[in-house]
Amino acid sequence: MLYHSTRGGGQAVDSARAVLEGLAPDGGLYMPENLPEFDWKACLKGSAQEMSTAILSALLPEIPDMRTLVSKAYTGKFETEELTPTVAVGDYSVLELFRGPTSAFKDVALSMLPQLLTTAKDVCGQKEDIMILTATSGDTGKAALVGFRDVPGVRICVFYPNGGVSQVQRAQMVTQEGENVAVCAVEGNFDDAQTGVKNIFADCRGKELPFALSSANSINIGRLAPQIMYYFKAYRDLLDAGKIQLGDTVNFSVPTGNFGDILAGYFAKKLGLPVGTLICASNANNVLTDFIRTGTYDKRRPLLKTTSPSMDILVSSNLERLLYLMSGDTALVAELMAKLNTEGCYTVPEALKNAIDAEFWAGCCDDAKAAETIGRVFNEKGYLCDPHTASGWVVAEDYVNQTGDKRPMVVLSTASPYKFPAAVLSAIGGDLNGDEFAQMERLEAMSGVKIPKNLANLQGMEERHTGVIAKDKMLEFVLQA
Repeated sequence: MLYHSTRGGGQAVDSARAVLEGLAPDGGLYMPENLPEFDWKACLKGSAQEMSTAILSALLPEIPDMRTLVSKAYTGKFETEELTPTVAVGDYSVLELFRGPTSAFKDVALSMLPQLLTTAKDVCGQKEDIMILTATSGDTGKAALVGFRDVPGVRICVFYPNGGVSQVQRAQMVTQEGENVAVCAVEGNFDDAQTGVKNIFADCRGKELPFALSSANSINIGRLAPQIMYYFKAYRDLLDAGKIQLGDTVNFSVPTGNFGDILAGYFAKKLGLPVGTLICASNANNVLTDFIRTGTYDKRRPLLKTTSPSMDILVSSNLERLLYLMSGDTALVAELMAKLNTEGCYTVPEALKNAIDAEFWAGCCDDAKAAETIGRVFNEKGYLCDPHTASGWVVAEDYVNQTGDKRPMVVLSTASPYKFPAAVLSAIGGDLNGDEFAQMERLEAMSGVKIPKNLANLQGMEERHTGVIAKDKMLEFVLQA
């Protein structure tokens, strides 16, 4: 299967090369020239691993023995062999994506990406090591570090915004062990770190390096493709629970900052899954809400620090893939991305805006509303959720109230509440004395929800990666690493 850049530059490559390179030479994102024919009904009959195997084999056909790769990625690494269980919470269903080794939704993709990348390296006959560059707003970093730790022939370098992640998220990253890992804080916000990573790709293109560059962010199609599975899994769970009949459409409310998580849902729909409306939930950094409602993307605003830091993003990279999917026009995408880079904003043509309106709905939720919702959902329904999930819940309610759409609703839960204990504990009326580890213990006592083992073991671990650099020093750090 051939992949090409969303911006139309460069030659088409096969799926293995697209995974290996991560970012297209012209700065665009790799997309398949055509989505494959796919038997979505047959896919629903399998286990979570079998669903993943079928989807990845269809989208990445040049990567062989996918069943074995999927088994290596997931077996014994998640709390349940279901990988991503769906639970009933009041009138909605919650898709729990945090049952993996780092308690965040990124585990689904970043457990799989090392298998895809190392196999693609063999398929392409690449001898030199791969350097994985990753910018994180909190969760991607740790999940990538765990996935790539001590993988032969691969090194990984993770950048996170200094002061822009929770204490628990920071502790997860700075205590990471492994001979091939490097972690560094960047003075600035997530967009600065993400832009810095993209600039490193551009600055190094055509130069001789002791390694080949690739990415673990969702700009890499190998990071995005594994996420499609859990939409199929949620649909199958609703079938098994008798909440839908085969062919019924289901709405999904997705807390998202970089637009990858919700784009995976649109891929699932394009592969045939009966997805209804995809509801884009933002926090106070509501650039995606404004775009979907108006057709104008405008990043010229302050980036706010919120209690849901994984959505503290103003440049949503994967939106570029949606623009291409819905327009099919690489020249238009290139023009819009150039405007975003030079002017800080762009407006899509009316026909493209109408196409987006037909598939997506958007809303946002500030910290106060998220806190109120965490407390209300816990007190009324007995379910403890984190601030990102609370944003998804709020926007799902807003969508139903404003549209009257009563189709089944699945809210994606993207992180364990214990990754943000201060915000969650405060929301249910707990005492915030002490550090986040003390707060985790108090939250467990109040809620009866156990602390995930991987988070409970963090306290007291040695901090190995404590550097902080200016954003213009990122390339220098990579070369030294």
